Formats: sequence, C-alpha cells, structure tokens
Amino acid sequence: MTRSRRDAGDRAPCPLGVCDGSGWILGPEDVARPCKCRERVVARARLAGVASVIPAKYRGVSFDRPPVTQINEIVVRRVREFTDRIGENLDSGRGLWFFGGAGTGKTTLAMLVSRLALEAGRSVAIYSLPKMLARIRRTYDAEAGEQSYIEFFERLTGVDLLHLDDLGAENRTEWVIEQLYALVNERYESQRSLVVTTNLDQGDLEEQIGERVVSRLVEICGDPLPIFDDDRRLRVSAEVAGSLGESAGDAGSLGPLDH
Repeated sequence: MTRSRRDAGDRAPCPLGVCDGSGWILGPEDVARPCKCRERVVARARLAGVASVIPAKYRGVSFDRPPVTQINEIVVRRVREFTDRIGENLDSGRGLWFFGGAGTGKTTLAMLVSRLALEAGRSVAIYSLPKMLARIRRTYDAEAGEQSYIEFFERLTGVDLLHLDDLGAENRTEWVIEQLYALVNERYESQRSLVVTTNLDQGDLEEQIGERVVSRLVEICGDPLPIFDDDRRLRVSAEVAGSLGESAGDAGSLGPLDH
C-alpha cells in the first residue's frame, strides 16, 4: 500500500460532507479549489502553543445536570440559544459576556460554551486573563525557536473562539490596557467570537480595563448577562452531591463548583 493511499484511508472525513477529508475539491479540468472545511483545519493548526483543553473540573458540564440546572434559567436559556446555533454565531463573530460574583456559575456557563464549540469542530483558546498576560510577558524573553509575541498574538486572534476568564482580575496598567485593546479590537475587526467572565459590573470594568476595551466587548457580546445567586461553594446540595456520585454526608468534601 502506498503512503498516499494509507494517509487517505486514515484521513478524517470532511465535517461538512463535501470533500474527501483533504480540504480540497477537485473541479473541472482537474483544478482543485479549497473546501470550506479547510479553514477549520488551518484554524486548529494555529492552536499550537495556546491552551485549548477544558479543565477536568468542567469536562462533564451539561445543561441537564447541576450546577447548570441551579443557575438562573433566563441566563441558561440565552446560553442554550447561543450554543444551538454555535456555528452561525462563531462565523458571525458573536459572543457572550457573563457578569456575577464568585460562585454564581459564570465560569461553568462559559466552559459549557467552549466545550460545545470544541465538539462542533471549532478552535478554542481558554485562558484566565492573568495567565494569558503572563504568557504574553514570557514571549518577550523567548529565545530562537520559541514562540514569539507575534506568533502567540496571531494564534489568540485566529482561533474561532477566545475564552477569557476573570476579566478585570489584574492590576490596571497602561501595558495591560493596550494588550487587551489590541487583542479584543483585532478579534472585533476580524469578526472572531469571545466569551468572557468578570466579577465587575460594566462601570467598574471600564474603570479597570478602559472604556475602549469595554466598548469593543459590547460590540461583540452585547450587554453582559448578569448572574446573581448565593455562593454555591458554601452550600453544596444533596442533589449536586448525588449527581457527582457522593453521599450527602460527603458533600462538604467536594470543594468549589465554580469561581
């Protein structure tokens, strides 16, 4: 068996059912043109060097089980509507912005969106904002052969969905504001989606990261989705404990559900 035949046999099928999985369509006179699925293949290749794995704590998150079933149903319905049309929303550069205090479920909902985007074959980068900024700083000291600032920035702006957690959880500096604006503005101009979480309301967030950045967030995500609730980390219910395979008496050992 030749190498080309073996590779073709092992090739994943086209997610759109159009090409043979190669990303190319053979037209008249043997002229090849790119299949639409090729854009997704290229986008996944750009993920090298960025975090795109759902943390273990959130891999089982679902609309049908706690803690999502305990979150404000109006907000959950909005998330379900967004994910039901995940492809269309990502292609259009639309996003979601969750605002609420600690333990309200905003990170859980954002991770649910990211998980469903990954399951739909889309490229996703997931960072808490402090960790992303630390990663950017490390590129300044990159040696030959290591990922440069430009390479990392292009990957952050090129993925289908960028998930930023804890927006506003960093010290306000001109450098932080400029990094955020450059990233959010580039994604806005190229119609790339964002999902963000923050503990700050819009006014406080503008004070922390600047009005220009927040203005772009509104353009991409619309108004923030507020989530108000008691801190579930202090009261794991018997229902949650049961869904995780624990007895109610062991509920206190489950630890935080969200942040």
